[in-house]
Amino acid sequence: MDVRGVNITLGLPIIRVSVDHGTAREVAGKGIASEQAMSISIDYAIRMAQRRSSQKL
Repeated sequence: MDVRGVNITLGLPIIRVSVDHGTAREVAGKGIASEQAMSISIDYAIRMAQRRSSQKL
């Protein structure tokens, strides 16, 4: 599975991102899931946090 989508929830007091494919139950346990979506989601959260902290200066 090669999913590169990220859900970003705006308007919250916290940073919230998640993988676009949801739980991916259809591929669970089959050895075909990719960690790319999670890695991309974490990268977005890090960049958002960095921007947020630099704007507070």
